[in-house]
Amino acid sequence: MMATRSILLVEDNSADEAFAMRAFNKHHVDAEVIVARDGQEALDWLFGEGNPLPAFVLLDLKLPKVSGLEVLKQIRASKRTALVPVIILTTSMQDADLRASYALGGNSFVVKSLDMERFTLELGVLTRFWLNINKAADGDYTYGGSSTPAWAGP
Repeated sequence: MMATRSILLVEDNSADEAFAMRAFNKHHVDAEVIVARDGQEALDWLFGEGNPLPAFVLLDLKLPKVSGLEVLKQIRASKRTALVPVIILTTSMQDADLRASYALGGNSFVVKSLDMERFTLELGVLTRFWLNINKAADGDYTYGGSSTPAWAGP
């Protein structure tokens, strides 16, 4: 059966990408996984003409070309992508990254486990939640009559 939903995995580390793909396979994730290996590639996919929006984005913070926080900021600033759930999936345990991620509109902040079994389990649970349990909003959204979300500031 062909998956009709997709996940955008934004990850520059090939080992972490491979771990994520193994987790998706182990948990029989019924979604196409699109991989962007830097922040610019993620933005190009999200704003590319004809590309359907993913069910959610798994976003690393420490990315080449465009940082994960800048990617998140641009996702939230666009009427087209403002409501796409963005889950930060990172090795960072810095409080500043956590706070900035939520302040910019991230939906969740998950620190990657260094233990493969735990990482696989956690990614499986996370994916099932965002694909099967969470009720996502569809379509464009304008925040309070403005295309700028409240968390983006003046």
